[in-house]
Amino acid sequence: MRAWLRHHRRAAAGALARLAAQKTAAALNALVIGIALALPAGAYALLESLRATATDASFEPQLTVFLRPEAPRTEAEMVRARLAREPRVREARFVSREQALRELQALEGVAEIAAALEKNPLPDAFVVRLREAPRQEAMEALAAELRALPAVAHVQADPLWARRLAALAGIARLAIALLAALLAFGLVAITFNTIRLQILTQRAEIEVSKLIGATDAFIRRPFLYLGALQGLCGGAVALAILWASLAALNSEVAVLAATYGSNFRLRFLEPGDALAVAAFSAFLGWLGAYLSVSRHLRDIQPE
Repeated sequence: MRAWLRHHRRAAAGALARLAAQKTAAALNALVIGIALALPAGAYALLESLRATATDASFEPQLTVFLRPEAPRTEAEMVRARLAREPRVREARFVSREQALRELQALEGVAEIAAALEKNPLPDAFVVRLREAPRQEAMEALAAELRALPAVAHVQADPLWARRLAALAGIARLAIALLAALLAFGLVAITFNTIRLQILTQRAEIEVSKLIGATDAFIRRPFLYLGALQGLCGGAVALAILWASLAALNSEVAVLAATYGSNFRLRFLEPGDALAVAAFSAFLGWLGAYLSVSRHLRDIQPE
């Protein structure tokens, strides 16, 4: 075991020495990998920033049941009981008129208008979340049943824009995944060719190693470390490009957001996501090196 660990340390140290000896080529490879990975990583960061600003928008099927302004709380309790017995309802949250007014007053730009009101014009309401996404006809049927209750003034069905936004978010995630997959093939090809050149320059050394009994795994190991380190450097470059790009964009985004009374900013990746980018890049480098070494070792036979 100690000998195995010692050889791994030597293989990793040898890979680092090769990278240091080929600074220009290693830097260019890392830059190419970083630029390629920065594209899907930046798209993902943009999508996550937009999703974070829309956490209050529910994409689940829901109804909003508004009660008559003059309806007493006893009738509100009757409506609550009716919703509790409904098998299609997963959750019914009561929003009192006082709570609704407080939330309205907390909105920027509306507080002064709400404070000028002589009385609270808002009704009590229930936000009803359904157990599953029904067809439009089934949702309208449930809304019609609730409208028939004496205390109910209006029932608003799940807004169409929320479902459209959810569909667009799904399309965006799929597009990012496809882009990442396509670029991953390109990064594997880059590492494949880089390692191929390394193998060709060390062909005589590999032949001698095979003559004295070295296994393919022994010969392959330093190249795998080289590919993984190259990919890891590319991932670090991708994160640096993404951070610098978001910092530059946020200076202009802040100005635009301020005109809407918002503090919206493009957010950098979470630590877990950033670590995943670096690990994915290292894996692609390792995979390209493995394919390249496995392919060319079969062609190298000691004479």
